[in-house]
Amino acid sequence: MKKKLNGKTIVLTRSKDQCSELGTKLVNLGAAILELPLIKILPYIDKETIDDVFAELGSYEWIIFTSRNGVQHFFNIFFSRFKDIRCIGGLRIACVGQGTVSEVEKFHLEVDFMPKEALSENLAEELIESQSMENAKVLVITGNLNRETLVETLEHKGNAIVDTLQVYETKTENLSNNPSAKIFREKGADAIVFSSSSAVKSFIEQVQSLKLEPNAKSPLICSIGPITSQTIKEAGLKVSIEAKNHTLDGIVESILEKLGS
Repeated sequence: MKKKLNGKTIVLTRSKDQCSELGTKLVNLGAAILELPLIKILPYIDKETIDDVFAELGSYEWIIFTSRNGVQHFFNIFFSRFKDIRCIGGLRIACVGQGTVSEVEKFHLEVDFMPKEALSENLAEELIESQSMENAKVLVITGNLNRETLVETLEHKGNAIVDTLQVYETKTENLSNNPSAKIFREKGADAIVFSSSSAVKSFIEQVQSLKLEPNAKSPLICSIGPITSQTIKEAGLKVSIEAKNHTLDGIVESILEKLGS
């Protein structure tokens, strides 16, 4: 039985440890996968800030996660201090996106709020509309590249009291000597997938070492959603595919719609 993406080569740009889930979904549809991990995700530990936040953990009404990375690294820190998930107390949990929700649910916790669209600003707006955020104490889990929109909206429009806790950092992965980069330069691909603005920026920074040779196939550019698409366009590139549902499954569905046979 012919699979819908047979003969298609798709480049994934997520960090090395995060390519597998999306890659497996695409391989099951017949695609060949080329991994170009343009970014790497590292734990970030500011002991003084972490001590302060965990000393007050029981005083927060909400904890907000905007990514799977935030969930993973927060709970790595949490379980280095506590043995029992019940030590998280009565916090209500809000998440951006189904992928983030699924990551929280791995810890047998129920998510109380998720916006209709997987965007941080939507979470802030919808949370303010549906909940009483006046003087609510909120903890936002972040990386080093999170946009300020979520926090600013909660503070200025919702009058919430917001603390942030950075638990990871995103860094550029140098691909100049990566064997997959050589294959990409020589052969190109049918599509290249960007699931974050940081991956796009890393691609632009390394564009000389990723420049296609004359006979290589120029890939369609696929974006997970509008924020990433905006970064792609600002770099002077064309977005050919944007996931309607801003998740890994949404990426797969959009690629199938464009490239499936």
